[in-house]
Amino acid sequence: MPEMIYNAIAGPLRETFFQKALIGGSIAAIVCSVVGCLVILRRMAFLGDALSHAMIAGVAGGYLFMKILFNTEAHAPAMLLGSLIAALVTVASIGFVSRVSRVKDDTAIGIMYTGVFAAGVVLVSVFRGYIHIDLMHFIMGDVLGVADSDLWVAAISAGIVLSIIVLFFRQFQLTSFDPVMAASIGMPVALIDYALTTCVSLVVVSAVSMVGVILVVGLLITPAASAYLLSDRLDRMMLLAAVFGVTSVVGGLYLSMWLDSSGGGAIMLFCSFQFLVILAFAPNYGLLARWLRLKQAIPQQLLEDVLVEINRAGSKISLAALKAKIPDTKSRLEKALRKMTSDGLLQATGQTVSLTDSGFKEANRILRAHRLWEAYMSHVGLAANSEIHATAHRLEHVNDIESVEYLDDFLGHPIYDPHGSMIPQSAERCTIGGICCLSHLREGVSAEILEAPTDVHMKGLTPGVIIKVGSRSNNNSEWSVSTPDGSGLVLDHQSADSIKVKITAVSS
Repeated sequence: MPEMIYNAIAGPLRETFFQKALIGGSIAAIVCSVVGCLVILRRMAFLGDALSHAMIAGVAGGYLFMKILFNTEAHAPAMLLGSLIAALVTVASIGFVSRVSRVKDDTAIGIMYTGVFAAGVVLVSVFRGYIHIDLMHFIMGDVLGVADSDLWVAAISAGIVLSIIVLFFRQFQLTSFDPVMAASIGMPVALIDYALTTCVSLVVVSAVSMVGVILVVGLLITPAASAYLLSDRLDRMMLLAAVFGVTSVVGGLYLSMWLDSSGGGAIMLFCSFQFLVILAFAPNYGLLARWLRLKQAIPQQLLEDVLVEINRAGSKISLAALKAKIPDTKSRLEKALRKMTSDGLLQATGQTVSLTDSGFKEANRILRAHRLWEAYMSHVGLAANSEIHATAHRLEHVNDIESVEYLDDFLGHPIYDPHGSMIPQSAERCTIGGICCLSHLREGVSAEILEAPTDVHMKGLTPGVIIKVGSRSNNNSEWSVSTPDGSGLVLDHQSADSIKVKITAVSS
């Protein structure tokens, strides 16, 4: 058995074609993976696919150029130059179309690369007497049939591209994560983008002859995506991507030998399998880690329900009574109580829990949302009176400031909900020193006017004046206020909304 394993591993290494495939595939994998990190960070994955397909026109042009002018078959340098020109033409065309029309970048890529690819196919078919390209070999590649010239082209291209990335790493990094900041500090963002696109083009055209269109796109994207799941630093991500690219080539080539299958297909299969394993088990961004986080997480709805129930019980409740009111598992409820205690929202004393000042404010915020939702549903008739409370219990968890303040303003800043319970005021605005609109104030509150439109200046409501709010009238749609000289005024909702005040005193 050990001898069989040894032969299965060492046997292929004795073959020259396997050695060349390992060297050429590893070179292509390293440079593709490193460049691929920048590609996926910039969301340019489709561009690699476009360039790899479009370069058939360049290969055909190189063949035709060498045959017509020099009556000789094209060599690797001619095909490489033609492919690079085709790639750059494709990129320039994509940029032109997206810049001068309303067509977005992804649509422009789809249009232009299929057009250039089709032009290459037509060129090959029309001049089939001069051009000898195996389209299946071009698309699928033949990594087990790598020629010496392919190795030299790949090595030189990889050296150039990796040198550019090392020399300009900081520029590539900054423009990938924050192009606006890069432009603000004087970096030539457009030039850096073109440099990266040229690197991608060079990588693609140097690797396609060995591994084919499908595999070069896979090596450009999949190892980098695998590394992206494991690292938050670009330099470490590039190193991991290169490692994953090489392991994909090594594992895929051995797999192709053991199964007697296509080399390129086996490499991509191994690479995809490697990605799926990392996707499942990555410590921070993997599916297992996400499942564990979700399992351990405490739903925000449960936390808010606990606060509201304690508030309704008078800011203090026994654990037994709380568990009877909250329909949730015992373990999750206990975990929620521990979290809120550590967050400073609750205080536990024996078998009793009570709200802290912070917990009381948070509970009032949720209760305010609940009762405003009740008032809103009653106002627009979205639910029957018997269903209002249950529906509002679900909607109270939509309690962000923008939504709640919109409801409050839409309803004219109501004081009571449909059941006659008082709606808590905004803890952020309606406290001493808080700045808000006069319409937010309730009876007994005194405030200093900060801003007021000119049409109310005539009524004595000018900045600096201290006013006291009286009772509401006309179905709570009008505000009565009094000034220090004893005069009284009545303001409608629009006028009360237009006056900004600073609260100086709140009635007990």
